[in-house]
Amino acid sequence: MADAPEITDPPTLVAWAGGPGALHALIDAFYDRVESDDLLAPFFPGGVSREHRQHVGDWWVEVFGGPATYTEQHGGYARMLAHHRGLGITPEQRRRFVSLMSVAADDAGLPDDPEFRSAVLAYVEWGTRLALLNS
Repeated sequence: MADAPEITDPPTLVAWAGGPGALHALIDAFYDRVESDDLLAPFFPGGVSREHRQHVGDWWVEVFGGPATYTEQHGGYARMLAHHRGLGITPEQRRRFVSLMSVAADDAGLPDDPEFRSAVLAYVEWGTRLALLNS
């Protein structure tokens, strides 16, 4: 009788993406697109700062199973929600955010595996709907 295959835990999304650097590349690719987008650029007059990109990248790494850097250094979930209060995000801007994030995943060379992309876009849909409600 052959040995049973070893059952392993599925990788975290950050590991599946290629590590924290891959998610930071995603965030940079996304904000590169945001800066020239007519609907989203007004949220970032003068462009998206390196600091903002780093903080959002830290958030994505954390929520996708990496180190809790965002929580430890920037305040966690409540702080993330607070950043979106009063922004007046519209449903059209929310949808644009989702579509640009999908394209940015291609730009950043993230895995194109349908299961991986489905998980990423499900998170983007969930997160943008929370941002919309809290804005």
